[in-house]
Amino acid sequence: MTHPNPTSGDARDDQTGRFVTQPNGHVRPLSPHMSVWRWHITMAASILFRVTIGAMTVAALIALAWLAAAAAGPDAYAGALAFAESPLGLFIGFGLTVVLFSFILNGLRHLINDTGAALTIKPANLLSTIAVWGPIPLAVLFWIALFATGRVSL
Repeated sequence: MTHPNPTSGDARDDQTGRFVTQPNGHVRPLSPHMSVWRWHITMAASILFRVTIGAMTVAALIALAWLAAAAAGPDAYAGALAFAESPLGLFIGFGLTVVLFSFILNGLRHLINDTGAALTIKPANLLSTIAVWGPIPLAVLFWIALFATGRVSL
């Protein structure tokens, strides 16, 4: 493989390694993103939002299974409730609560950004930080309230 030389004007003579030969034989510049971009909180918020969308699909399937159990009769519904009240069921419920709060906070971040607000670095970082870290304490407070009111117990 030959590399283009930026001084010769011919992309095939480069010795810098900034060009790659594609499988079809064409020489193209290597995308600079690997050397330019670094991990940032707004990237984490964006990726997390995509993950929460997938997790909300799982939550919808669980809700559908719960409705199917309710439609199948009292025995099936009792089995579904027994699973939901088990430690694994409570753990899944807590995780889905984190996902729900993440979905809400990221959705609010997007709504604010869609109005044209908070698009500069400082406010974008603040909203992203809230969207990434906020769901955990909100979910913990929510579950503390559930336990304190007696709606959930171990």
